Amino acid sequence: MRKVIDMQLKFGEVDISKISFDLRSRDEIPKLLIGLQSIYCDPETREQVFKVLMELVPDNVDPNNGRRGMDLWKILVLGTLRLCCNWDHDKLMDIANNHRVLRLMLGHSSMDHEGLYALQTLKDNISLFTPNVFDRINEIVVKYGHKVIGKSDKEGLRASCDSFVVETDVHYPTDINLLFDAMRKTITLTMTLCDDLGLRGWRKGAYNVKKVKKYFRKAQLLKSSTSKNDEKKLKREKLIINAHLAYLELAMSLIDRARESIFSISSSGFIVQIRIEEIMKYIAHGERQIDQIRRRVVEGETIEHNEKVFSIFEEHTEWINKGKAGVSQELGLKVCILKDQFGFILHYRVMQKETDDQIAVPIIIETKERFRELNSCSFDKGFHSPQNQNDLKEILDNVVLPRKGKLSAINKEIENSEEFKEARRKHSAVESAINALENHGLDRCPDHGIDGFKRYVGLAVLARNIQIIGHILQQRQLKRLEKLEKKKRAKLGAIL
Repeated sequence: MRKVIDMQLKFGEVDISKISFDLRSRDEIPKLLIGLQSIYCDPETREQVFKVLMELVPDNVDPNNGRRGMDLWKILVLGTLRLCCNWDHDKLMDIANNHRVLRLMLGHSSMDHEGLYALQTLKDNISLFTPNVFDRINEIVVKYGHKVIGKSDKEGLRASCDSFVVETDVHYPTDINLLFDAMRKTITLTMTLCDDLGLRGWRKGAYNVKKVKKYFRKAQLLKSSTSKNDEKKLKREKLIINAHLAYLELAMSLIDRARESIFSISSSGFIVQIRIEEIMKYIAHGERQIDQIRRRVVEGETIEHNEKVFSIFEEHTEWINKGKAGVSQELGLKVCILKDQFGFILHYRVMQKETDDQIAVPIIIETKERFRELNSCSFDKGFHSPQNQNDLKEILDNVVLPRKGKLSAINKEIENSEEFKEARRKHSAVESAINALENHGLDRCPDHGIDGFKRYVGLAVLARNIQIIGHILQQRQLKRLEKLEKKKRAKLGAIL
Protein backbone atom coordinates (compact mmCIF):
# COMPACT_ATOMS: atom_id res chain seq x y z
CA MET A 1 0.00 0.00 0.00
CA ARG A 2 1.39 3.37 -1.00
CA LYS A 3 -0.36 6.75 -0.90
CA VAL A 4 0.68 10.22 -2.01
CA ILE A 5 -0.13 11.55 1.46
CA ASP A 6 -2.44 10.66 4.32
CA MET A 7 -4.88 13.60 4.45
CA GLN A 8 -6.34 12.42 7.79
CA LEU A 9 -4.41 14.14 10.59
CA LYS A 10 -3.51 12.17 13.70
CA PHE A 11 -3.23 13.45 17.26
CA GLY A 12 -0.41 15.98 17.56
CA GLU A 13 0.11 16.44 13.80
CA VAL A 14 0.04 19.91 12.25
CA ASP A 15 -1.61 20.65 8.92
CA ILE A 16 1.02 21.56 6.31
CA SER A 17 -0.71 24.90 5.64
CA LYS A 18 -0.32 25.84 9.34
CA ILE A 19 3.43 25.27 9.57
CA SER A 20 5.36 28.50 10.29
CA PHE A 21 8.94 29.26 9.31
CA ASP A 22 11.69 31.64 10.33
CA LEU A 23 11.28 34.32 7.66
CA ARG A 24 14.65 35.91 8.47
CA SER A 25 16.56 32.69 7.86
CA ARG A 26 18.91 32.79 4.86
CA ASP A 27 19.35 29.01 4.74
CA GLU A 28 18.06 26.86 1.86
CA ILE A 29 15.83 24.64 4.00
CA PRO A 30 13.13 27.22 4.90
CA LYS A 31 13.03 28.51 1.31
CA LEU A 32 12.46 25.02 -0.10
CA LEU A 33 9.88 24.11 2.54
CA ILE A 34 7.99 27.37 1.99
CA GLY A 35 7.90 26.58 -1.73
CA LEU A 36 6.63 23.04 -1.06
CA GLN A 37 4.03 24.38 1.39
CA SER A 38 2.82 26.86 -1.22
CA ILE A 39 2.45 24.09 -3.84
CA TYR A 40 0.56 21.93 -1.34
CA CYS A 41 -1.78 24.78 -0.36
CA ASP A 42 -2.76 25.57 -3.97
CA PRO A 43 -5.54 23.02 -4.72
CA GLU A 44 -5.12 23.03 -8.51
CA THR A 45 -1.33 22.62 -8.43
CA ARG A 46 -1.49 20.05 -5.63
CA GLU A 47 -3.99 17.93 -7.57
CA GLN A 48 -1.79 18.01 -10.70
CA VAL A 49 1.37 17.06 -8.75
CA PHE A 50 -0.42 14.29 -6.84
CA LYS A 51 -1.81 12.89 -10.09
CA VAL A 52 1.71 12.58 -11.53
CA LEU A 53 3.01 11.03 -8.29
CA MET A 54 0.26 8.40 -8.32
CA GLU A 55 1.56 7.11 -11.66
CA LEU A 56 4.54 5.71 -9.75
CA VAL A 57 2.19 3.15 -8.18
CA PRO A 58 1.90 0.14 -10.56
CA ASP A 59 -1.53 -0.48 -12.09
CA ASN A 60 -1.84 -3.94 -10.54
CA VAL A 61 -1.21 -2.63 -7.01
CA ASP A 62 -4.06 -1.49 -4.78
CA PRO A 63 -2.90 1.73 -3.06
CA ASN A 64 -5.30 1.08 -0.16
CA ASN A 65 -4.28 -2.49 0.75
CA GLY A 66 -1.10 -4.19 1.85
CA ARG A 67 1.86 -3.11 3.92
CA ARG A 68 2.28 0.65 4.18
CA GLY A 69 5.10 2.14 2.11
CA MET A 70 6.56 5.63 2.36
CA ASP A 71 4.14 8.31 1.17
CA LEU A 72 5.09 9.73 -2.23
CA TRP A 73 4.83 13.29 -0.88
CA LYS A 74 7.48 12.47 1.74
CA ILE A 75 9.77 11.06 -0.95
CA LEU A 76 9.34 14.23 -3.02
CA VAL A 77 10.13 16.46 -0.01
CA LEU A 78 13.23 14.48 1.00
CA GLY A 79 14.48 14.11 -2.58
CA THR A 80 14.28 17.83 -3.35
CA LEU A 81 15.82 18.65 0.04
CA ARG A 82 18.80 16.41 -0.69
CA LEU A 83 19.58 18.24 -3.94
CA CYS A 84 18.69 21.71 -2.67
CA CYS A 85 21.23 21.40 0.16
CA ASN A 86 23.75 19.21 -1.72
CA TRP A 87 23.67 16.44 0.90
CA ASP A 88 24.48 12.77 0.75
CA HIS A 89 21.97 10.22 2.03
CA ASP A 90 23.64 10.05 5.47
CA LYS A 91 23.15 13.75 6.11
CA LEU A 92 19.61 13.56 4.72
CA MET A 93 18.76 10.72 7.13
CA ASP A 94 20.05 12.66 10.14
CA ILE A 95 18.13 15.82 9.21
CA ALA A 96 14.94 13.87 8.41
CA ASN A 97 15.06 12.25 11.84
CA ASN A 98 15.94 15.36 13.85
CA HIS A 99 14.84 18.57 12.08
CA ARG A 100 11.63 19.72 13.84
CA VAL A 101 10.04 21.78 11.04
CA LEU A 102 10.96 19.25 8.35
CA ARG A 103 9.31 16.46 10.34
CA LEU A 104 6.13 18.54 10.54
CA MET A 105 6.25 18.89 6.74
CA LEU A 106 6.66 15.08 6.50
CA GLY A 107 3.50 14.54 8.57
CA HIS A 108 5.05 13.67 11.95
CA SER A 109 3.79 15.11 15.19
CA SER A 110 6.10 16.82 17.65
CA MET A 111 5.64 13.79 19.95
CA ASP A 112 6.46 11.20 17.27
CA HIS A 113 9.93 9.99 18.23
CA GLU A 114 9.62 6.53 16.71
CA GLY A 115 8.87 7.34 13.05
CA LEU A 116 12.54 7.39 12.03
CA TYR A 117 13.95 6.82 8.56
CA ALA A 118 16.58 4.21 7.76
CA LEU A 119 19.39 4.98 5.34
CA GLN A 120 18.48 2.22 2.87
CA THR A 121 14.81 3.22 3.01
CA LEU A 122 15.71 6.72 1.79
CA LYS A 123 17.97 5.39 -0.99
CA ASP A 124 15.42 2.88 -2.25
CA ASN A 125 12.44 5.23 -2.19
CA ILE A 126 14.11 8.25 -3.81
CA SER A 127 15.31 5.98 -6.63
CA LEU A 128 11.66 5.14 -7.44
CA PHE A 129 11.30 8.43 -9.28
CA THR A 130 12.04 8.62 -12.99
CA PRO A 131 13.35 11.56 -15.06
CA ASN A 132 9.98 11.71 -16.84
CA VAL A 133 8.15 12.22 -13.53
CA PHE A 134 10.48 15.04 -12.51
CA ASP A 135 10.12 16.64 -15.94
CA ARG A 136 6.32 16.69 -15.71
CA ILE A 137 6.29 17.93 -12.10
CA ASN A 138 8.80 20.63 -13.05
CA GLU A 139 6.46 21.87 -15.79
CA ILE A 140 3.62 22.11 -13.25
CA VAL A 141 5.86 23.89 -10.72
CA VAL A 142 7.15 26.44 -13.24
CA LYS A 143 3.61 27.30 -14.37
CA TYR A 144 2.62 27.73 -10.74
CA GLY A 145 5.72 29.90 -10.20
CA HIS A 146 4.62 32.16 -13.06
CA LYS A 147 1.25 32.49 -11.33
CA VAL A 148 2.95 33.39 -8.03
CA ILE A 149 5.03 36.08 -9.75
CA GLY A 150 1.93 37.48 -11.43
CA LYS A 151 2.83 36.75 -15.04
CA SER A 152 -0.08 37.45 -17.36
CA ASP A 153 -1.23 34.89 -19.92
CA LYS A 154 -0.43 37.28 -22.77
CA GLU A 155 3.13 37.95 -21.59
CA GLY A 156 5.68 35.98 -23.57
CA LEU A 157 8.63 34.05 -22.21
CA ARG A 158 12.18 35.15 -23.03
CA ALA A 159 14.66 32.37 -22.44
CA SER A 160 18.44 31.99 -22.28
CA CYS A 161 20.06 28.71 -23.26
CA ASP A 162 23.47 27.36 -22.29
CA SER A 163 25.18 24.09 -21.40
CA PHE A 164 27.57 23.03 -18.66
CA VAL A 165 29.27 19.82 -17.51
CA VAL A 166 27.99 17.69 -14.64
CA GLU A 167 30.84 15.42 -13.60
CA THR A 168 30.37 11.75 -12.83
CA ASP A 169 31.89 10.24 -9.70
CA VAL A 170 34.92 8.61 -11.36
CA HIS A 171 38.69 8.69 -11.00
CA TYR A 172 41.04 9.94 -13.72
CA PRO A 173 41.13 7.19 -16.35
CA THR A 174 44.25 5.60 -17.79
CA ASP A 175 44.22 2.33 -19.70
CA ILE A 176 46.23 0.51 -17.01
CA ASN A 177 44.11 1.66 -14.04
CA LEU A 178 40.93 0.80 -15.97
CA LEU A 179 42.39 -2.69 -16.47
CA PHE A 180 43.06 -2.91 -12.73
CA ASP A 181 39.43 -1.93 -12.00
CA ALA A 182 38.20 -4.65 -14.37
CA MET A 183 40.50 -7.30 -12.88
CA ARG A 184 39.63 -6.37 -9.29
CA LYS A 185 35.91 -6.78 -9.97
CA THR A 186 36.40 -9.96 -12.03
CA ILE A 187 38.43 -11.63 -9.28
CA THR A 188 36.25 -10.59 -6.32
CA LEU A 189 32.95 -11.43 -8.03
CA THR A 190 34.21 -14.81 -9.30
CA MET A 191 35.68 -15.65 -5.88
CA THR A 192 32.40 -14.78 -4.11
CA LEU A 193 30.28 -16.74 -6.60
CA CYS A 194 32.49 -19.84 -6.35
CA ASP A 195 32.46 -19.67 -2.54
CA ASP A 196 28.66 -19.45 -2.50
CA LEU A 197 28.36 -22.46 -4.85
CA GLY A 198 31.03 -24.51 -3.08
CA LEU A 199 33.46 -24.51 -6.02
CA ARG A 200 37.23 -24.68 -5.48
CA GLY A 201 40.08 -22.76 -7.09
CA TRP A 202 39.66 -19.20 -5.79
CA ARG A 203 40.95 -19.51 -2.23
CA LYS A 204 43.73 -17.04 -3.04
CA GLY A 205 41.45 -14.45 -4.65
CA ALA A 206 42.45 -11.62 -2.27
CA TYR A 207 46.14 -12.43 -2.85
CA ASN A 208 45.59 -12.27 -6.63
CA VAL A 209 44.06 -8.80 -6.34
CA LYS A 210 47.17 -7.64 -4.44
CA LYS A 211 49.40 -9.27 -7.04
CA VAL A 212 47.59 -7.50 -9.90
CA LYS A 213 47.91 -4.20 -8.03
CA LYS A 214 51.65 -4.78 -7.56
CA TYR A 215 52.16 -5.28 -11.30
CA PHE A 216 49.90 -2.30 -12.05
CA ARG A 217 51.96 -0.02 -9.75
CA LYS A 218 55.21 -1.16 -11.33
CA ALA A 219 53.92 -0.29 -14.82
CA GLN A 220 52.42 2.97 -13.55
CA LEU A 221 55.59 4.29 -11.90
CA LEU A 222 57.88 3.70 -14.87
CA LYS A 223 58.17 6.93 -16.89
CA SER A 224 59.86 7.60 -20.22
CA SER A 225 63.49 8.74 -19.93
CA THR A 226 64.27 12.44 -20.48
CA SER A 227 67.95 11.70 -21.09
CA LYS A 228 69.60 12.81 -24.33
CA ASN A 229 71.47 9.50 -24.46
CA ASP A 230 69.70 7.20 -26.96
CA GLU A 231 71.00 4.10 -25.22
CA LYS A 232 69.46 5.13 -21.90
CA LYS A 233 66.18 6.01 -23.61
CA LEU A 234 66.05 2.61 -25.31
CA LYS A 235 66.84 0.83 -22.05
CA ARG A 236 64.02 2.64 -20.24
CA GLU A 237 61.56 1.91 -23.06
CA LYS A 238 62.36 -1.80 -22.80
CA LEU A 239 61.73 -1.67 -19.03
CA ILE A 240 58.35 0.00 -19.63
CA ILE A 241 57.34 -2.52 -22.30
CA ASN A 242 58.43 -5.50 -20.14
CA ALA A 243 56.50 -4.16 -17.11
CA HIS A 244 53.36 -3.72 -19.18
CA LEU A 245 53.74 -7.16 -20.81
CA ALA A 246 54.09 -8.80 -17.37
CA TYR A 247 50.97 -6.95 -16.21
CA LEU A 248 49.02 -8.05 -19.30
CA GLU A 249 50.20 -11.67 -19.02
CA LEU A 250 49.00 -11.87 -15.40
CA ALA A 251 45.66 -10.27 -16.29
CA MET A 252 45.08 -12.69 -19.22
CA SER A 253 45.87 -15.74 -17.08
CA LEU A 254 43.37 -14.64 -14.41
CA ILE A 255 40.71 -13.92 -17.03
CA ASP A 256 41.20 -17.43 -18.47
CA ARG A 257 40.84 -18.93 -14.97
CA ALA A 258 37.67 -16.91 -14.35
CA ARG A 259 36.21 -18.16 -17.64
CA GLU A 260 36.99 -21.78 -16.76
CA SER A 261 35.30 -21.39 -13.38
CA ILE A 262 32.19 -19.83 -14.94
CA PHE A 263 31.91 -22.55 -17.60
CA SER A 264 32.13 -25.23 -14.91
CA ILE A 265 29.05 -23.85 -13.09
CA SER A 266 26.10 -26.16 -13.74
CA SER A 267 23.47 -24.12 -11.86
CA SER A 268 20.91 -22.46 -14.10
CA GLY A 269 19.24 -20.33 -11.41
CA PHE A 270 18.15 -16.83 -12.37
CA ILE A 271 20.27 -15.11 -9.70
CA VAL A 272 23.34 -17.14 -10.64
CA GLN A 273 22.94 -16.22 -14.31
CA ILE A 274 22.71 -12.52 -13.43
CA ARG A 275 25.95 -12.78 -11.42
CA ILE A 276 27.66 -14.61 -14.28
CA GLU A 277 26.56 -11.90 -16.74
CA GLU A 278 28.05 -9.25 -14.44
CA ILE A 279 31.38 -11.11 -14.31
CA MET A 280 31.40 -11.50 -18.09
CA LYS A 281 30.83 -7.75 -18.44
CA TYR A 282 33.98 -7.02 -16.45
CA ILE A 283 35.92 -9.69 -18.36
CA ALA A 284 34.95 -7.91 -21.60
CA HIS A 285 36.20 -4.61 -20.14
CA GLY A 286 39.47 -6.29 -19.16
CA GLU A 287 40.03 -7.81 -22.60
CA ARG A 288 39.38 -4.47 -24.30
CA GLN A 289 41.92 -2.74 -22.05
CA ILE A 290 44.48 -5.50 -22.61
CA ASP A 291 44.13 -5.04 -26.36
CA GLN A 292 44.46 -1.25 -26.15
CA ILE A 293 47.48 -1.38 -23.81
CA ARG A 294 49.28 -3.81 -26.11
CA ARG A 295 48.55 -1.67 -29.18
CA ARG A 296 49.63 1.56 -27.45
CA VAL A 297 52.72 0.45 -25.48
CA VAL A 298 54.13 -2.46 -27.48
CA GLU A 299 53.08 -1.59 -31.03
CA GLY A 300 53.25 2.20 -30.63
CA GLU A 301 49.76 2.74 -32.04
CA THR A 302 47.63 5.78 -31.20
CA ILE A 303 44.22 4.72 -29.87
CA GLU A 304 41.31 6.55 -31.47
CA HIS A 305 39.17 8.63 -29.09
CA ASN A 306 35.94 6.84 -30.03
CA GLU A 307 37.46 3.50 -28.94
CA LYS A 308 38.24 4.69 -25.43
CA VAL A 309 36.12 4.12 -22.33
CA PHE A 310 36.61 6.52 -19.43
CA SER A 311 35.03 4.47 -16.66
CA ILE A 312 34.03 0.81 -16.46
CA PHE A 313 31.50 1.64 -13.72
CA GLU A 314 29.92 4.80 -15.17
CA GLU A 315 30.10 3.84 -18.84
CA HIS A 316 28.17 6.95 -19.95
CA THR A 317 31.09 9.17 -18.84
CA GLU A 318 32.52 11.34 -21.61
CA TRP A 319 35.81 13.22 -21.90
CA ILE A 320 34.75 16.86 -22.35
CA ASN A 321 37.03 19.77 -23.17
CA LYS A 322 35.13 23.06 -23.25
CA GLY A 323 38.27 25.20 -23.46
CA LYS A 324 37.82 26.84 -20.05
CA ALA A 325 40.84 28.56 -18.51
CA GLY A 326 42.54 26.27 -16.00
CA VAL A 327 40.24 23.31 -16.82
CA SER A 328 41.90 21.01 -19.34
CA GLN A 329 39.11 18.43 -19.31
CA GLU A 330 36.03 17.32 -17.39
CA LEU A 331 34.71 13.78 -17.01
CA GLY A 332 30.93 13.58 -17.11
CA LEU A 333 28.05 14.64 -19.34
CA LYS A 334 26.92 18.02 -20.63
CA VAL A 335 23.53 19.34 -19.51
CA CYS A 336 21.70 22.07 -21.43
CA ILE A 337 19.20 24.30 -19.62
CA LEU A 338 16.69 27.00 -20.65
CA LYS A 339 16.08 29.78 -18.10
CA ASP A 340 13.31 32.36 -18.45
CA GLN A 341 13.33 36.05 -17.47
CA PHE A 342 11.91 35.21 -14.02
CA GLY A 343 14.76 32.85 -13.12
CA PHE A 344 12.84 29.57 -13.55
CA ILE A 345 14.43 26.70 -15.46
CA LEU A 346 11.87 25.84 -18.13
CA HIS A 347 13.52 22.71 -19.45
CA TYR A 348 16.77 20.76 -19.46
CA ARG A 349 18.41 18.08 -21.58
CA VAL A 350 21.15 15.59 -20.73
CA MET A 351 23.46 15.50 -23.75
CA GLN A 352 24.89 12.08 -24.59
CA LYS A 353 27.43 12.28 -27.41
CA GLU A 354 25.78 15.52 -28.55
CA THR A 355 27.17 18.99 -29.20
CA ASP A 356 25.52 22.34 -28.57
CA ASP A 357 24.70 22.96 -32.22
CA GLN A 358 23.02 19.53 -32.49
CA ILE A 359 20.53 20.15 -29.67
CA ALA A 360 19.68 23.85 -30.24
CA VAL A 361 16.53 23.14 -32.27
CA PRO A 362 15.34 19.98 -30.42
CA ILE A 363 15.48 21.61 -26.98
CA ILE A 364 13.47 24.63 -28.22
CA ILE A 365 10.85 22.33 -29.77
CA GLU A 366 10.59 20.35 -26.52
CA THR A 367 10.24 23.55 -24.49
CA LYS A 368 7.62 25.01 -26.87
CA GLU A 369 5.52 21.87 -26.35
CA ARG A 370 5.48 22.63 -22.62
CA PHE A 371 5.33 26.45 -22.75
CA ARG A 372 3.54 27.79 -25.82
CA GLU A 373 4.24 31.38 -24.81
CA LEU A 374 8.01 30.99 -25.39
CA ASN A 375 8.78 33.51 -28.15
CA SER A 376 12.43 34.48 -27.67
CA CYS A 377 15.70 32.77 -26.79
CA SER A 378 19.37 33.76 -26.68
CA PHE A 379 22.29 31.39 -27.24
CA ASP A 380 26.08 31.31 -27.29
CA LYS A 381 28.13 30.96 -30.47
CA GLY A 382 28.53 27.24 -29.81
CA PHE A 383 24.88 26.69 -30.76
CA HIS A 384 25.31 28.33 -34.17
CA SER A 385 24.96 26.64 -37.52
CA PRO A 386 23.38 28.05 -40.69
CA GLN A 387 20.62 25.44 -40.47
CA ASN A 388 19.94 26.31 -36.81
CA GLN A 389 19.59 30.01 -37.72
CA ASN A 390 16.87 29.19 -40.25
CA ASP A 391 15.04 26.55 -38.18
CA LEU A 392 14.94 28.64 -35.00
CA LYS A 393 13.52 31.65 -36.83
CA GLU A 394 10.56 29.52 -37.89
CA ILE A 395 9.90 28.46 -34.27
CA LEU A 396 10.61 31.69 -32.34
CA ASP A 397 9.75 35.33 -32.94
CA ASN A 398 13.16 36.52 -31.79
CA VAL A 399 16.37 34.48 -32.03
CA VAL A 400 19.60 35.83 -30.54
CA LEU A 401 22.24 33.47 -31.91
CA PRO A 402 25.66 35.00 -32.69
CA ARG A 403 27.34 33.69 -35.81
CA LYS A 404 30.86 32.32 -36.00
CA GLY A 405 33.59 33.69 -38.23
CA LYS A 406 33.61 36.83 -40.33
CA LEU A 407 30.19 38.47 -40.62
CA SER A 408 28.54 39.70 -43.78
CA ALA A 409 27.35 43.30 -43.94
CA ILE A 410 23.73 42.29 -43.19
CA ASN A 411 24.65 40.03 -40.27
CA LYS A 412 27.04 42.64 -38.89
CA GLU A 413 24.23 45.18 -38.92
CA ILE A 414 21.91 42.73 -37.12
CA GLU A 415 24.44 41.89 -34.40
CA ASN A 416 25.39 45.54 -33.89
CA SER A 417 21.78 46.61 -33.34
CA GLU A 418 20.83 47.81 -29.85
CA GLU A 419 18.14 45.13 -29.52
CA PHE A 420 20.63 42.33 -30.26
CA LYS A 421 23.27 43.82 -27.93
CA GLU A 422 20.74 44.20 -25.11
CA ALA A 423 19.67 40.56 -25.48
CA ARG A 424 23.32 39.47 -25.46
CA ARG A 425 23.93 41.41 -22.24
CA LYS A 426 20.96 39.72 -20.58
CA HIS A 427 22.08 36.29 -21.79
CA SER A 428 24.75 36.14 -19.08
CA ALA A 429 21.95 35.71 -16.50
CA VAL A 430 21.81 32.02 -17.45
CA GLU A 431 25.29 31.67 -15.93
CA SER A 432 23.86 32.56 -12.51
CA ALA A 433 21.29 29.76 -12.89
CA ILE A 434 24.08 27.31 -13.80
CA ASN A 435 26.16 28.49 -10.85
CA ALA A 436 23.17 28.05 -8.50
CA LEU A 437 22.60 24.50 -9.77
CA GLU A 438 26.27 23.64 -9.29
CA ASN A 439 26.27 25.07 -5.76
CA HIS A 440 23.20 23.01 -4.91
CA GLY A 441 24.51 19.62 -5.98
CA LEU A 442 24.82 19.66 -9.75
CA ASP A 443 28.61 19.94 -9.90
CA ARG A 444 29.18 16.19 -9.51
CA CYS A 445 26.65 13.35 -9.67
CA PRO A 446 27.19 10.64 -7.01
CA ASP A 447 24.35 8.43 -8.30
CA HIS A 448 25.13 5.42 -10.47
CA GLY A 449 24.19 4.64 -14.06
CA ILE A 450 22.72 6.83 -16.77
CA ASP A 451 19.23 6.52 -15.22
CA GLY A 452 20.60 7.66 -11.87
CA PHE A 453 22.39 10.55 -13.60
CA LYS A 454 19.24 11.75 -15.37
CA ARG A 455 17.18 11.36 -12.19
CA TYR A 456 19.75 13.38 -10.23
CA VAL A 457 19.74 16.21 -12.81
CA GLY A 458 15.92 16.29 -12.97
CA LEU A 459 15.64 16.40 -9.19
CA ALA A 460 18.18 19.24 -8.99
CA VAL A 461 16.26 21.35 -11.54
CA LEU A 462 12.96 20.72 -9.75
CA ALA A 463 14.45 21.57 -6.34
CA ARG A 464 15.91 24.80 -7.72
CA ASN A 465 12.56 25.96 -9.12
CA ILE A 466 10.75 25.16 -5.87
CA GLN A 467 13.43 27.05 -3.95
CA ILE A 468 12.91 30.11 -6.19
CA ILE A 469 9.16 30.05 -5.42
CA GLY A 470 9.94 29.74 -1.71
CA HIS A 471 12.38 32.66 -1.85
CA ILE A 472 9.82 34.90 -3.58
CA LEU A 473 7.13 34.08 -1.00
CA GLN A 474 9.56 34.42 1.90
CA GLN A 475 10.58 37.93 0.79
CA ARG A 476 6.92 38.95 0.37
CA GLN A 477 6.02 37.73 3.85
CA LEU A 478 9.12 39.35 5.32
CA LYS A 479 8.24 42.74 3.77
CA ARG A 480 4.69 42.41 5.09
CA LEU A 481 6.05 41.60 8.57
CA GLU A 482 8.46 44.56 8.49
CA LYS A 483 5.62 46.91 7.52
CA LEU A 484 3.53 45.70 10.49
CA GLU A 485 6.49 46.14 12.84
CA LYS A 486 7.08 49.64 11.48
CA LYS A 487 3.43 50.58 12.10
CA LYS A 488 3.62 49.21 15.64
CA ARG A 489 6.75 51.24 16.36
CA ALA A 490 5.08 54.35 14.93
CA LYS A 491 2.01 53.85 17.16
CA LEU A 492 4.21 53.20 20.19
CA GLY A 493 6.18 56.40 19.45
CA ALA A 494 2.97 58.41 19.16
CA ILE A 495 1.74 57.14 22.54
CA LEU A 496 5.04 57.93 24.23
